[in-house]
Amino acid sequence: MEYPLDLAGGGQMSTQTLCGGLAEYKADGGRTFEPVVICPKLLTKKAADFSFEVLEYDALENREDKLVPRLKNFFSRMGSFKRLIKEAAPDLIHVSMSESLLTYEFIRRDRELRSIPFVYTDRGLCYGYRAHTKLFMKRALRGSFGMICTTEFNKRLWEKEEPGLSITVIPNTISPVFAEFEEGKRQDLREKYGIENTLVIGFAGRISEEKDWDFAPVLVRALSEAGVGFQVALVISVYEEKDLAIVERIKKRITDVIGQEKLIYFQDLSQKEIADYYYLVDVFVMTSSFESFGKAAVEAMSRKCSVVSTSVGGLTEVVGKEENLFTKEGVGRFVKRVKELSEDPEELSKDREYFYQRYRENYTLEKHIERHAALYSRILSGTDINE
Repeated sequence: MEYPLDLAGGGQMSTQTLCGGLAEYKADGGRTFEPVVICPKLLTKKAADFSFEVLEYDALENREDKLVPRLKNFFSRMGSFKRLIKEAAPDLIHVSMSESLLTYEFIRRDRELRSIPFVYTDRGLCYGYRAHTKLFMKRALRGSFGMICTTEFNKRLWEKEEPGLSITVIPNTISPVFAEFEEGKRQDLREKYGIENTLVIGFAGRISEEKDWDFAPVLVRALSEAGVGFQVALVISVYEEKDLAIVERIKKRITDVIGQEKLIYFQDLSQKEIADYYYLVDVFVMTSSFESFGKAAVEAMSRKCSVVSTSVGGLTEVVGKEENLFTKEGVGRFVKRVKELSEDPEELSKDREYFYQRYRENYTLEKHIERHAALYSRILSGTDINE
């Protein structure tokens, strides 16, 4: 990886979840797995904090925009990858970040590394890459055993590029803390925060351009003007000083509509805390303008929330229910659906159960680990990964 494993982010969290699950998994036939993650120096954790091996290397800040530091980082990473891969002596290499894939391509000229089978997971969307980046990625993937995509949507995008390799779909999953749904916890938490017979609309995510936080107050106002009675439960994660001003602006625009007393606000929650947060929510709303997958939607499903979302990228596939999808130009469709759910308790109950079952059938940690273990076993046995 080109980012520290403990840096907040979807790719890092997904890798932690996968490796932690693999470390405890025994496949049919008794095969076990020993995951090793190679990444830049950890920020706050120690390698010993993980249930699998973590090998660290020195790196500059990866988000550096200047050419010389970026090139220095790239060449340094090449050397670190080569040294640490040989130290780990793996049977299989799984590359899960696009820049790491390009780095790995440059060191695979080494005969010893070239003999190790590798697979790549694309956690983004094909159309999100620049043309020259896709060209280099396709070249790098010629020597792989294939690509993993988290949605059928992204698989179809890549197939149009004719990359000349097998593509397997393994949906993303969420942290193990979401694994069990606790009956009664919803009522306990709603009593704690003084929520009685009120519809709770939830918004959650980090500050980023893709999440389009300025659209959340627009939806709140539209619901209010339609006569829907509700409270808002809001969770935001901030990474930089400038994010705080954005948070205050969003909160003010929401409370200007519904009042301070109807906003429940949390910031920078741990995974355990956010798993509890979703119990407060009836209808979880996603305002994203771009999503390759949409893990927050799956987190909400695991806590029996109804999910209403913008129809963008892989998120459309994850939600999978037409009446719960809308566009930025179709706010009226959003209002209509939430109003239906607010006025019909039976419909809300059915919707919540639908999404919980969707999570159980498609996105659990167990299914995620089983699919990866099966894929690894097929690669190691020399079987086509699509069989």
